Amino acid sequence: MILRWVCAVALLTGLLMGGTAQAAGSAEREKLLSDPGVYATFAAFQMKHEWWNLTGEARVIAVSEVKGLIEQFSSKIVVETYLLRGLSDHADFMFRLHARSLSDNQQFLVSLLGTRFGRYLEAATYLQGVTKPAAYASEFSDELKAALKGQAEVGARPYVIVIPIRKDADWWALDQTARQALIQEHTQAALAYTPVVKRKLYHSTGLDDFDFITYFETDRLEEFQRLMRALEQVKEYRHVRRIGHPTLLGTLSPLDDILESFAR
Repeated sequence: MILRWVCAVALLTGLLMGGTAQAAGSAEREKLLSDPGVYATFAAFQMKHEWWNLTGEARVIAVSEVKGLIEQFSSKIVVETYLLRGLSDHADFMFRLHARSLSDNQQFLVSLLGTRFGRYLEAATYLQGVTKPAAYASEFSDELKAALKGQAEVGARPYVIVIPIRKDADWWALDQTARQALIQEHTQAALAYTPVVKRKLYHSTGLDDFDFITYFETDRLEEFQRLMRALEQVKEYRHVRRIGHPTLLGTLSPLDDILESFAR
């Protein structure tokens, strides 16, 4: 039994060596992560109980297919992976996918669920969104624009928090000028946390039951909590009809590490 386990680990190491191919090249990867008009899918899964009844060898063979699948789609999709197990009761792990076409994300997930590994996945949450140019930033003061250009510094494996949001009907009834003033107050309240909390916004209206998906990375959770408290105190928050449900909390983790933990 011990020899079999050692062989399985050795096989897994060989299959996972060389890193994870996540995009055709670093330049295209950065464009997919920063350009407007890019579709994002957050797909969170739980492992079925039957998975843990498999032998170590069977699990190793199953997870090896996943890496091959990511390499197959690497010219179209950026795949980022997160370990949620131990921090979230919603799911064990999550993919964040970015592609020019939402159908590419769909095809990846359909293919994933068709693998040996995929047969043991229980879908917990799917969230869909698209990146857009900032709708209000052009009217910000020069000082505020300059302050927003700073990049947050987070660790190599930061905590990740995904919070979907739905606004009320009164928000959408406001004119552009009124929303502009409220968003500027929101932005000012968040400004102090820009150095330690990385943020990204996705638009979901018509694609999901939410209007926005907010994505955060930080290695300082206490500062993230202060950020959320600050945002709850601005007038714009009064137009939030639903926040979370689900809120997903995990850590940014290399695919190899996640797959290895599930193959043991």
